Amino acid sequence: MSRRPVAALALVLLSLAGAASARPVVILLSFDGVRHDYLDREPLPAFERIAREGARAEALVPIFPSTTFPNHVALATGAHADVHGIVGNKFLDAKLGEFDYSNDARFLDAEPLWAAAERQGVPAAVFFWVGSETDWRGVGARYRKAPFDGALGEREKVEQILAWQGLPEPERPGLIMAWWHGADRAGHAHGPDAEETREALRAQDRELGVLLAGLDALEAWDHTTLLIVSDHGMTAYTKTLDVEELLAEAGVGARVIHSMATAQIHLKQPDQALLAVEVLRGVPGLAAWRRDEIPAALRYRSPRVGDVLALADPPLALLPPNDPSAIFVGLARLFGRTLGGHGYDPARFPEMHGIFVALGRGVPKGARLPRVRTIDVAATVARLLGIEAPGSSEGAPLAVLTEGAALEALTPSMPPAPPPSSAR
Repeated sequence: MSRRPVAALALVLLSLAGAASARPVVILLSFDGVRHDYLDREPLPAFERIAREGARAEALVPIFPSTTFPNHVALATGAHADVHGIVGNKFLDAKLGEFDYSNDARFLDAEPLWAAAERQGVPAAVFFWVGSETDWRGVGARYRKAPFDGALGEREKVEQILAWQGLPEPERPGLIMAWWHGADRAGHAHGPDAEETREALRAQDRELGVLLAGLDALEAWDHTTLLIVSDHGMTAYTKTLDVEELLAEAGVGARVIHSMATAQIHLKQPDQALLAVEVLRGVPGLAAWRRDEIPAALRYRSPRVGDVLALADPPLALLPPNDPSAIFVGLARLFGRTLGGHGYDPARFPEMHGIFVALGRGVPKGARLPRVRTIDVAATVARLLGIEAPGSSEGAPLAVLTEGAALEALTPSMPPAPPPSSAR
């Protein structure tokens, strides 16, 4: 669909909705795998408009590990992995079993934004976000898209966001959250500096421009704040290691969950933990600890991690031999190409840092922010909405975005939330 039909749709929705309410709206978009410096590499008109008319941070610093699922939950809860419980894209839980790129909210140990909003009378809408497909402790987003479909493009998300924005009061969601593809897939397959990665972001920028045009047509900016973040950055890696095989050669039996920069090691004989650590520390560029000795700064001492944690430095990646990336890394090097990875310690590797830009209500024009923490996003969204942050939030609202926003009183009586719907 071209921009013209989308803008026309927005105008129709505006006529149906009547005059815009002063009740605040926050739209939070996550662009997967967009590194903090990607926005400076070439013209990106939509992002440039946001930076010019709104605010841009130097970078968004993810929690450890700098991977997709832990950081999307950190964005939604304002908590580190040892609090919110999603310690990786894959992990084991003693009671719930295996988590494998799951959207089951039972694994979340901290309240997400959509549940906090609904609990406080603000309707929420989620178009793909980790943990949003099922209710969290009996509370879910009023509107949500499920199940996750990675093949779905951004245009449908843009149209749905504009449709939600055009709903009449009190049906219109005050909180809208959506995951976008960003440049993650291209960055993994071709490396962070490849033309394919650049083109992926250019395509995302074009869709973002359609969204901005739709919000313009709805005259939504007086009550709407748009926040765009990313879950992590990207760096190149050139060599891989199978941790399970390495330990087996040393006589240490284990189930290992590899995750590029980290490996969670569940030992068959827990008394071999010291031996496992010793073996792993013998590899250049690889650190290892027993779970209770993981550095406190990583905020990662969770029983879901396993008995031992291994942590690599780039350009080393921890991958099992059957992983496609492990298979193709040699070929990529042979042809002068690189592959991209993440998950590394964001305190030591700025390549893991993402983006943070904002436009609309409460955002000073042309503001430049220092580095922002991922755990501060949820508290900032809540303050913009005039509600309390999620229950386990450890972050703080960004004063530059929230002090200037007139936080209107919420509508005192909201109708009971209808069942979550993928059709509205």
